Amino acid sequence: MTSNTSPASSLSYVSKQESLNERFSQDRAINIESINLQAVAQAGHDVEIVTVREVNSEAGLPPADGGKDAWLFLAGCFVFEALVWGFPFSFGVFQEYYTTHLPFSGSPNGIAAVGTCATGVMYLFAPVSLYILEVYPSIRRLSSIFGLVIAIIALISSSFATKVWHLILTQGILYAIGGSFLYAPTMFYLDDWFIKRKGLAFGIMWAGVGTAGVVFPFLLTAMLDHLGFATTLRLWSLFLFVLCTPSYITSKHDSPFLRHLQRGNRYPYPISEPAPYSSFTNSPSLRLSNILESLGFFLPSIYLPSYSQSLGLSSTSGTLLLSLLNAFSVLGAIGFGGLCDRLHVTTVIAISSIGSTLSVFIFWGLGTHLPLLIVFAATYGFFAGGFSAIWSGMMKEAQKASPGAGMGSLMGLFAAGRGIGSVVSGPLSEVMLKGGFRGRVGAYTTEYAVLVVFTGVSAAAGLVAFGAGRSGSSGVTAGETADESE
Repeated sequence: MTSNTSPASSLSYVSKQESLNERFSQDRAINIESINLQAVAQAGHDVEIVTVREVNSEAGLPPADGGKDAWLFLAGCFVFEALVWGFPFSFGVFQEYYTTHLPFSGSPNGIAAVGTCATGVMYLFAPVSLYILEVYPSIRRLSSIFGLVIAIIALISSSFATKVWHLILTQGILYAIGGSFLYAPTMFYLDDWFIKRKGLAFGIMWAGVGTAGVVFPFLLTAMLDHLGFATTLRLWSLFLFVLCTPSYITSKHDSPFLRHLQRGNRYPYPISEPAPYSSFTNSPSLRLSNILESLGFFLPSIYLPSYSQSLGLSSTSGTLLLSLLNAFSVLGAIGFGGLCDRLHVTTVIAISSIGSTLSVFIFWGLGTHLPLLIVFAATYGFFAGGFSAIWSGMMKEAQKASPGAGMGSLMGLFAAGRGIGSVVSGPLSEVMLKGGFRGRVGAYTTEYAVLVVFTGVSAAAGLVAFGAGRSGSSGVTAGETADESE
């Protein structure tokens, strides 16, 4: 929390139990059980204040980490996650349709980039939207409205597309920008609502995309087959408006803490010179690993339906595989998010990376029949689908070493790495499909051989994060447990 005024003198520490009434005399008395305000001062610079709060229920404020309001807000975040991210994560259905139906089947080059742009640009734009909303918290509610309008315009515009590049601009890039502003505020609110159960909360929210991925492929397949892509996209824009609007109106967007501290256009304390990140998050190896892992992360969800069809399986089988992958990613997001509250994050990274790598090389690599592909969809969905939930653990480790590091800046850093991988993977995957490598068994004998190998190698790159984090995580060993959930 920050203010525009520089400190009159170098302030090193503000003790516990400091009265908020002195800072906000215009507000009613606030009974806070414990407020730990730590100020890190540098001569000639603003002060960075980090707040860890436990709100006393006697004050009449809803408690963090539990209670009806906290869990209802988490449910609202789950819905937003499902609607905003579930659509582009189900692009495999559109991929199959666009490549086999006019007007796009005649020149299908670049179709994969539509899906990767939708997810990738949303990730890449996250640092921008998160930074704006971190500096100007009072516009967060308006951000959701603005994002919803842009996303609806994008879907309607894409329904008039006649060329692949039209889809890239509308269903890809424009939708991603709108989705980013629609979704970003929930990150800040959830960060305030949940403190000790932060990993579990973010995991549940991020499970929304997996849940949507179970339902949306079947729904979108039926709509595309019976209505065509234009009507499907227009109806989906209406669907987005109808479901997002009540979720937005009924959710309590203000956290117990923010409701009393937010004033004007900025926080009551100004943004200070950023505290240095810990060696854990500032590690080039970690950032590179995040990008490399992301290069292959989206490829199974994009190509699994078309791969199954190349084996002679029905389109329904491809949709089933995509839904299974998304269903198990729900379990992965919740499971790995909860593990981040109990284990050191590098241990969780290792589990996710090893599981993802083995599932690709063994089950997809050898999978030429539906049963083994089902096993692949389940295992990859669980282990790889939980990787984003690990970001909450990375954020906690960074904030332990550098209390001044804001949630928006940290999440923006992680999301940008994933966005780079996502955007690059689209055109890169089309080149790999033309590769000449062929193996002797399973998928390695098909045109998807290079794609399978690349996906497995990129998943293994997550192990680099394990080594970097273990050596630079402020002396916390990989086996050491983090704060327990209450």
